[in-house]
Amino acid sequence: MQTWDNNRGDRMRERPLTMFGTVILVLLSTFGGTSVHAQSNVTEGCGELVTIHTHDRTTTRYALAYPQPAPAGGARAALILLAGGGGHLDLDSKGCARALTGNSLVRSVSNFHSEGFVTALVDAPSDHMGEDGLGGFRVSPKHADDLGKVIADIRRRTQGPVWLVGTSRGSISAANAAARLAGPSAPDGIVLTSALMSGTHGGQKSWVADTVFDLPLEAIRVPVLVVGHAEDKCLRSPPGRMNDITARTRGTREQVVTVTGGPGWPGVTSVGACIGRAPHGFVGQEAEVVSGIARFVAGGRY
Repeated sequence: MQTWDNNRGDRMRERPLTMFGTVILVLLSTFGGTSVHAQSNVTEGCGELVTIHTHDRTTTRYALAYPQPAPAGGARAALILLAGGGGHLDLDSKGCARALTGNSLVRSVSNFHSEGFVTALVDAPSDHMGEDGLGGFRVSPKHADDLGKVIADIRRRTQGPVWLVGTSRGSISAANAAARLAGPSAPDGIVLTSALMSGTHGGQKSWVADTVFDLPLEAIRVPVLVVGHAEDKCLRSPPGRMNDITARTRGTREQVVTVTGGPGWPGVTSVGACIGRAPHGFVGQEAEVVSGIARFVAGGRY
């Protein structure tokens, strides 16, 4: 695999990386004035299934998994993985996804563990498990607040830095949270892969027009990594627009990376190419992409 940096989206600033700063211990007896009770079900499987209370009396579940064996120096960070599509993973009692299994982040969980990361696969909240899943909820303040509760819960459990990694439509969720959250509920950094940068207006479902550009990107002050594939033919994630994201964000570190190689895509640019087992999902290049993400999270270059 080869990569190159898009220089306009690569800004380095002389501010200390928050993930190496003082660890913030969060007590979740209260959160934003709303009591948040975490329940978990520890089983053998894909991770610990955790349920927390979220917006409007809903619940949100996530599967928390640790690298095995545990790294000698402890986990590098916890990565909250936000899948694309509708975001409804349909997690089972063992924390395993029964839907969106072809998504690049779902497929790459073991790769993240090999790099020493704790992972958390976040399901759609209990009121967004229909056909559209998260749909237009991805750009809402309530969705950002929900992710803030997940971040705070994981930070309390791991007592370390927590990053958001969103792919495809999951990039909207990651950018939304990073732009709106502050304090112990805010992420230490974000990674956007195959970000949604182009939508369709006038469709039967208005939310298909939503992109990361609909969010207040200027408010993002944490490290930002944007990764796309040169051969991504998904109509929603044109790789040529990735620099437009970092032109608006104000991250302490920023890098835009274009990945090349892999099996390519035989068809034309279309919505049909927006699938995980294609350049849109870095098929066949998962380990290399995860290694690059790991280097950036650790404070280096992709």
